[in-house]
Amino acid sequence: MSTQDSPHASGPHRPRREQHPPKGPNPLRRTSDRVEAWYSRLLLLVLALGLPVASVSAGLAAYESTMRTVQAQSAQRHQITARVTSAPEAAPGSASDEKQTVRVSWTGKDGRQETGTARVPLDKTVGSTVRIWVDREETVQEPPMPAGNATATGWLTGGLTALGVFAGFVAGRKGVRLALDRRRYAQWDAEWDLVEPLWSARFHG
Repeated sequence: MSTQDSPHASGPHRPRREQHPPKGPNPLRRTSDRVEAWYSRLLLLVLALGLPVASVSAGLAAYESTMRTVQAQSAQRHQITARVTSAPEAAPGSASDEKQTVRVSWTGKDGRQETGTARVPLDKTVGSTVRIWVDREETVQEPPMPAGNATATGWLTGGLTALGVFAGFVAGRKGVRLALDRRRYAQWDAEWDLVEPLWSARFHG
């Protein structure tokens, strides 16, 4: 048998396969690291499930509450025609879409003459007719709230609720991290108090 065929022949060895570290938990991972990781996952789960539920619920509640106000005002107020009885003189250069407070009068449901004050455009002078809103007691009121306000209120409330939930998530995550960091620093200080005398003795011994 030749030396080339001998299993003990000298020569370069075959490269060994690269040894990978064993799979499993990281030995350098501390208990506080595992607590932080699990807590972060829990917060993410709460955020994913709670944010849409909270924002939709708050938005719908605000929408329904505002719609009840809209419906109540629409039921209690009605529009009538009144006549301007006294009005201040419009200032020169005033915009046409500005409002002025004037005295108005109208005939109530019982036939009696009613009076009050109302906000009307500047182009309305004494003797002009205006459309105003009054309640069941013939008291001048603002126009009923439009239904679009309920939709806008619902969206705004839902959006603010979503921001609040997200802010709570961020604050909770940072709070836990700060608490765990304080504990880690305390452990490091305690360990250093034990190691530092031995470490210093190696250089001064």
